[in-house]
Amino acid sequence: MIKAVIFDMGGVILRTMDRTTRTALAARFGLSCDDLEIFVFGNDTAAQATIGVIPEEAHWQAVGAKFGLDDKQMVDFQMNFWHGDAIDKDLRKFIDSLRPKQHTALLSNAFGNARKMLNTSFPGTLEVFDTIVFSAEVGLAKPDPRIYHLVLDKVHVQPSEAIFVDDVRVNIEVANAVGIHGIRFQNTQQAVKDVIDCIQHG
Repeated sequence: MIKAVIFDMGGVILRTMDRTTRTALAARFGLSCDDLEIFVFGNDTAAQATIGVIPEEAHWQAVGAKFGLDDKQMVDFQMNFWHGDAIDKDLRKFIDSLRPKQHTALLSNAFGNARKMLNTSFPGTLEVFDTIVFSAEVGLAKPDPRIYHLVLDKVHVQPSEAIFVDDVRVNIEVANAVGIHGIRFQNTQQAVKDVIDCIQHG
């Protein structure tokens, strides 16, 4: 029996719905949008901020230094970088509908200010989750198996009693290795169908 459904945040519930502004921002620095995203999310300071070793502000300062931006320009950079991000309201509604039969949880690799940002910019988003685990708050990040065990302990279920939805292949592969039913997010309709099928048939 499935007792808990665990969701990733970025790339699943919170997605870049419009890349126009981010693409224009990247072009200002002679980069593609993909290259800019790799730099913002894939460098050493991003990895450190993701597990709370350094504050999120230190990571953005490093990004600003790379591009020669002052504080005011860095504020503009971040606004343009995040401009196209939005919450998938249909998916949020579906997650809420799972309760109380299933325990809902969030497991997200995220910088230290993620909780505050979501509550400020997307109020109500976190309210559909019974349990919330942000990597920077616990000092672990996917795909480290320990963070999967940590969230399982928090929701008080065995791996076989949980579903995990994420858009990153390796995160799903590790979830499956732990014994969780992993579902790779491709789009909302597919993910909802796969979650329902797993709940009904295991």
